[in-house]
Amino acid sequence: MKTFLFELCAESFEAARVAEARGADRIELCSNLAIGGVTPDFALMSATVRALTIPVHVLIRPRGGDFVYTAEEFASMERQVEQAKAAGAGGVAVGVLLADGRVDLERSRALVELARPLSVTFHRAFDETPDLCEALEAVIATGADCLLTSGGAADVLSGAESIGRLVKQAGRRLHMMAGGGLRLSNLVQVVRRSGVRYLHGSLSSREGRLSAGSVEALEEDVREAIRLLNEEFAPLQSASLAG
Repeated sequence: MKTFLFELCAESFEAARVAEARGADRIELCSNLAIGGVTPDFALMSATVRALTIPVHVLIRPRGGDFVYTAEEFASMERQVEQAKAAGAGGVAVGVLLADGRVDLERSRALVELARPLSVTFHRAFDETPDLCEALEAVIATGADCLLTSGGAADVLSGAESIGRLVKQAGRRLHMMAGGGLRLSNLVQVVRRSGVRYLHGSLSSREGRLSAGSVEALEEDVREAIRLLNEEFAPLQSASLAG
């Protein structure tokens, strides 16, 4: 029984297919990673979902920048959730903040409820909140299944100890996923320092269509990430099988 999950953040059909072929467990599909990612168009959602057997989660974000949205932008997010459902996505990643930086519980919960029965992740808007402990309770109150976070730090390694505290606070109320600056060079350290079992990253950010060279590089990145995680979690997996 597998004891970890690796989600690749992909902005192209090719990246998603390569990730699945090399062992990724899930895809977060977006566009324009250069600005932190926005919602991909319906054609990309549909084509990717049809081609893959692993779950495809769709980022719901109408623009780059902050996570405080106008009524018009929020209406756009609701339409994007409906598009993700129509495309057959396995889940969505959402997040709305108030002007003071706290989680917008009302509107985030509305998106979670609209997305059902899909799985819902609250994304790294969380890392911009002023009080992570308070924000975690708000995220749990939205009904989200998973929280993606770097622990409020610039990158996931710097925030690993903070993530560990959040893991303990959350208990079994939701899954904690570490992401933001995840690299092959820090992956094992992040797992050991945080105690997290869900990992998220692009590993190597590539824009637009993948060239032959970058396809090969991404294949190697994903393959190595899965190898490292299998090795790190082998004792837990063995114990699970023995039990």
